This record gives sequence, C-alpha cells and structure tokens, in this order.
Amino acid sequence: MKTCIVIPARMASTRLPGKPLADICGVPMVLRVAMAARNAGLGEPLIAAGDAEIHSCASQAGYRSVLTPASLPSGTDRVQAALKLANMADDIDCVVNLQGDMPNINPDCIRQAVAVLQQITSADIATLVALSEPQTTSQNPDVVKAVLTPVTSVSPKPETQLFRALYFSRAAVPTGQGPHYQHIGIYAYRREALRKFTNLPPAPLEQREKLEQLRALENGMQIVAALVDQVPLAVDSPADL
Repeated sequence: MKTCIVIPARMASTRLPGKPLADICGVPMVLRVAMAARNAGLGEPLIAAGDAEIHSCASQAGYRSVLTPASLPSGTDRVQAALKLANMADDIDCVVNLQGDMPNINPDCIRQAVAVLQQITSADIATLVALSEPQTTSQNPDVVKAVLTPVTSVSPKPETQLFRALYFSRAAVPTGQGPHYQHIGIYAYRREALRKFTNLPPAPLEQREKLEQLRALENGMQIVAALVDQVPLAVDSPADL
C-alpha cells in the first residue's frame, strides 16, 4: 500500500501560538514529528505548512514541505491541499494525517494505523485508541473519548485489538461499567475516503463537539481503531512543553 504521511502545521493556536516551532530539546516540534514520520519507514513525509515560517524551517532541515493557504478550516483540508500542491493527489493508496503537535509519537503507532486499512478492507479511515482511566480523564475535554465496538470479522492478537468507532466525544462517555478508551489523533485514510471527506460540508455533531472525525461517522464512513498501549504527548498548552 503506497503511503504518504502528511503533517499539517500552522502557527495560529488559541492556547499556544507558534507551537509547531516550539523548542523540544533543541529541535522545533514539527521537526520532531517529521523525524518520527521518517522513521516509520513509509516514505518521505510531507509537511503541510500553514505559514511561511514553518515551510522555511522544514525546507532548511531537508524535509519535503509545501505552503498551504492559511485560511483552510481544518488539518484534514490542509492535508488534501498539500497533496494537490505536491502533485501527489492521485499517486498514493493511503494518506496518514499525523498531527504536528505529537513530538514523541512512536513510529510503530504510525505503521499500526496503516496496517488497519490493509487488514480491514471495509474501513475508510483507521485511527488509534488507548485504554484510559475515567477518574482522571472523564472531565478533561482535551481528552477525546471513543465509543467503540469490537471488530468481529477478524481474530487479532491481544496487542492488535481492533474496534469500529461508533462515536467520539469530549464528554464522559460511555457511562456504566466496562473499559474506557481515549482517542489518539492520527488518521490513515484511503485515498478516495480522504477526497470524499474533504468534499463533505461540516456536520452538525462535528460542529457541536468540535471533532472533525464525526463528519465521517455522520456520513456513513467507517472508522476502525487499533488499540495501542501508549498515549503520545499532545502539546496543547505551555504546560505541556
């Protein structure tokens, strides 16, 4: 499966302006993410820069980068625009949307997301989840909760359990006894699924929860999540640095 990892990054951030270039042990954060993407062994990553500063930083460090319009409404739209600008829109099978604010993402996690699409042919989008502790995450809206049901058409090993996503929320769901899962913001799209997604208008629940993956679910697209045992750091505020 021919794959391209695209890293959308922009300087505007409500809680941490300029975070793609935030210093992480002497290296700008977006380059930390690009290093992990390169180490996944799925080809040279593409940085979808929303600002000239990011584009310059990536290019000077030897990474492939394109400057995308600052006005794009979401990271996924930036991914699609970057592929077109790089003349790659029709040349790949799988597109990984790797958030530019996860500097310690494990390359194995990137490969695992792609592997889901290879294993579950009905999946439009693959993503990752991890077990969470409701007592510490339920009231944190920055921790996105995933409501899942097991995929029964395969018998994966315990370390590669697969689930079909039913819903994502910032609220404490589901209620009652049983495991709880938190979403990890990495997506592997089939090429046609990405094209379909970016041609859809924002959906009501997406706008209500401020979670763009709900656009896919509201329009009948299938998201399959693989369970991983680690949650990469997501930098959302100065306290996370």
